[in-house]
Amino acid sequence: MTAKRLTASMMLVLVLFVIAAPAAASSDGYNYSYWGKAVPAPEAYTPARVIYGHDLQIGPLSSPQDLYIGQENKVYIADTGNNRIVVLNEQLGVDRVISEFDNKGKKDSFNQPEGVFIDTKGGIYVADTQNRRLVELTPDDQFVREIGEPKSTLIRQGFPYSPVKVVVDQAQRIYVVSRGSYEGIMEFDSDGGFTGFIGTNRVKFSPADLFWKRISTKKQRDQMQQFIPLEFNNIDLNEDGFMYTTTSEEKSDRPIKKLNPSGADILRSKGYFPPKGDIHTLDVGSVRGSSIFVDVASDEGGMYSALDSKRGRIFTYDKDGNLLYTFGGLGGQLGRFRTPSAIGMLGEQAIVLDKDNNRLTVFEPTRYGSLIRQAVASLYNGKVEQATAAWRNVLQLNGNFEVAYIGIGKSLMKQGDYKEAMAYFKLGNNRENYSEAFKLYRKGIVMDSFGYIVLGIAMIVGMIIGAVKFVNRRTAALHYEEIGVLKNPFYTMIHPFDGFWEMKFEHKGRIKIAFVILFLFTLLTILKRQYSGFVVNFNNPADLNSVNELKFIIVPFVLWCVANWSLTTLMDGVGKFKDIVMATGYSLMPFVIIYVPQMLYSQMITADESSFYYLMDTFAYLWSVWLLFVGTMTIHQYSAGKTLVTMLLTLVVIGIILFIGVLFFSMIQQIISFVTSLYQEMSFRI
Repeated sequence: MTAKRLTASMMLVLVLFVIAAPAAASSDGYNYSYWGKAVPAPEAYTPARVIYGHDLQIGPLSSPQDLYIGQENKVYIADTGNNRIVVLNEQLGVDRVISEFDNKGKKDSFNQPEGVFIDTKGGIYVADTQNRRLVELTPDDQFVREIGEPKSTLIRQGFPYSPVKVVVDQAQRIYVVSRGSYEGIMEFDSDGGFTGFIGTNRVKFSPADLFWKRISTKKQRDQMQQFIPLEFNNIDLNEDGFMYTTTSEEKSDRPIKKLNPSGADILRSKGYFPPKGDIHTLDVGSVRGSSIFVDVASDEGGMYSALDSKRGRIFTYDKDGNLLYTFGGLGGQLGRFRTPSAIGMLGEQAIVLDKDNNRLTVFEPTRYGSLIRQAVASLYNGKVEQATAAWRNVLQLNGNFEVAYIGIGKSLMKQGDYKEAMAYFKLGNNRENYSEAFKLYRKGIVMDSFGYIVLGIAMIVGMIIGAVKFVNRRTAALHYEEIGVLKNPFYTMIHPFDGFWEMKFEHKGRIKIAFVILFLFTLLTILKRQYSGFVVNFNNPADLNSVNELKFIIVPFVLWCVANWSLTTLMDGVGKFKDIVMATGYSLMPFVIIYVPQMLYSQMITADESSFYYLMDTFAYLWSVWLLFVGTMTIHQYSAGKTLVTMLLTLVVIGIILFIGVLFFSMIQQIISFVTSLYQEMSFRI
């Protein structure tokens, strides 16, 4: 009995361990592949500690809205509800609290400040929101000046000046985000004088709204919603003097911008997707809609991290806009937030401010996160070998991280190993860099083998000239040449009127040949989708199914033939169903002829040279449609106008057939479901 109990206990422990193990090993980290799918990734950052106001012995924080990492790694917090600025030291202990200051002999204080910034000289700038002013203090908290509501003809009447965020560049120009300022970011000179707006967001509207607004009366237009740009909600300044901004805009591809001093957006977006947070989330999940960024923090090596208030996640990108990692989330657990409001980088640590939980959460990088940061920073600083080594270590932890392959490819390209770089760019699905590496690799091959290439071209040209002369001599000896059955498809491509006439009325067409052409077209289409050159092939290998491809070729072919035969029977067409099949099959010959050299050409080109590849596609389609038009006109003995009408009506008939087919199968499905339910009900009753 004891042995049985011991065995049962061991089995129970084993089962509980198996059930609990996945939960313990689970990770919230993820990234997006080139194909738009969220793929699991190791955690890049983990929560190290949570700091409340009472931990600092300064009383609880109250709706803190902003933080900034200043000189000597001091953390400045805009404790909005408590009308103060809390300053923490590098160890995140209290340095001091700024709640009041002497303003020309009078005590002054803040009124719900929502922004704080420290300039290169240590000067403190506070966006004193409810007092509608900016306050500048010295590094030792002495009052310098206040910048009140600006007066200018550039400002619209009734403008509600309410500064919420502020940054100052090295030239002491002051940039302010004011609530309700859809004109852009407000710029002040070093003396506090207003100079204008920069970086205005673009107006977005639907064509339907624009149409109705154009045809409406003035009174109706006044009642309509105005087309105005959205305002910025946050701003950050990087070490090079460029401003990162965020906008709370749904479904935007550019919620983050990088503005130069003139206000132009220079943010690079060369990743798989724009730096906009989560993708494909508009209609799925418990929290629907696109990410809403409320803050952005610049980082070393051109990296920057954006804070999504909708799902509480932090998205970190490199200078090219590649998503590196995500962490955080909404919830009550450690490392989660209720309403995140600000983010800052303290070295490698990430500090996130939660205004509803009134606390700071400090995140530290894992080995995975540290390796990514090391790789990005090393490549940014030109340390190619260190970057390569770091990226290889990253791939050992996450083989699905395509950005790592791109990083290794960039390092190898800088080292001159173009062939190996191409392989890594291909693994990372980066066609732009692959194309550049291939161009340099091809240049080296041409320079090294120039003599052999010229000799090969000369031999090919000589063979072509000889073949042409041989054919001309043979043709000259013949007074009459009859186009045979096998030659008819090729002859029809060049001489469609004669070719289709001979196919129909001289019986030189064969339905077997039409099916062979259809088979070759299907085969070459499948091969083209799978084996075209990387720079022009955007098909996901995991989604390619040769059998599945048949429905996009065979089904349209059959539908066209059936619909055209059904229609022309009623429109006095003389062509039989067999003639329609042959004419449609012969019309596919341009694809059979063009696809082979097109695939070969795609293996030897860069992205800049792909225009001719797509031109060949266009030429094949136009040629095929022309052959189909002439074939339909010839076999049915129609005029050109009637042929055009017939072809358009054929497309309509195809739509009707598809509709009836879907309706029929839906009805059959319902009948089967009804019979199954009836059988189950009778079985239960019996």
